[in-house]
Amino acid sequence: MVTGPATAVSTTASQWGSYFLRTIVPPLVLFVIVLMAWDGAVRFWGIKPYILPGPWRVLSAILSSREELTKAFLLTGGSAVAGFSLSVMVGTLVGCLFSQSTIIRSSGYPYAIFLQTVPIIAVAPLIILWFGRGFGGVVAVAFVISLFPMIANATAGMVQIDPDLFDLFKLNDASRWQILFKLRLPNSVPSLCTGARTSSGLAVVGAIVGEFYAGYGSKHFGLGYIIRLTTDQAKTDALFAAVMVSTLLGILIFGVVSLISLTVLARWAPPEVGERA
Repeated sequence: MVTGPATAVSTTASQWGSYFLRTIVPPLVLFVIVLMAWDGAVRFWGIKPYILPGPWRVLSAILSSREELTKAFLLTGGSAVAGFSLSVMVGTLVGCLFSQSTIIRSSGYPYAIFLQTVPIIAVAPLIILWFGRGFGGVVAVAFVISLFPMIANATAGMVQIDPDLFDLFKLNDASRWQILFKLRLPNSVPSLCTGARTSSGLAVVGAIVGEFYAGYGSKHFGLGYIIRLTTDQAKTDALFAAVMVSTLLGILIFGVVSLISLTVLARWAPPEVGERA
């Protein structure tokens, strides 16, 4: 049976409608319930605004400082995207290197784990000293925090390959480069997508932590600087506003990366792999 363009468009619309109902509506409903519970708790117990402002007071703070928050949103988002992009490129290259030799992997992997375990708050001032205050220092902190998931997932994807496929390449005298680019890298695509989703959220955290120390000066500042400033000034409603905008930034970047990952997996990986992802 031949199906026309109208049928294909209807099927696509149905799939997007189902995706919207399954993934977008439930979090929105929960968000509304949490807001109602939050507002009810503040009113019922008479909680002071400097301890816990109500959602309407936070919304008012967002609207009154929307221009300042928008600029900070773009600045922090730019730092997070830059740090995330660097972690994807460097993590993939390190994964390629680790996949070439067990000795190289055994020698270098403990230092990769160091990036995951070292308290970033302890080394952030040192990173700022090396890369300077402002955008460069913030990007460096975001890069360090988001690098390890990319290294771990890239290495796993390039090492855990089908032995039969590896033997097939060896039987055909494939070179090390051919095995890397035609077997290991394609096999690692699902793992790279998983690592990218994890690193995208960590990059936002890293950018905000970096701004705690680096800031951007008196004229330009990101969300981390606003969070620190409003905390010192005990402006709780403005603090909640900055935190909520930071959360929105993290959700936005994670959503974009997840959408790109799903698109790549749908075109690249076998159907069963895409479904598992």
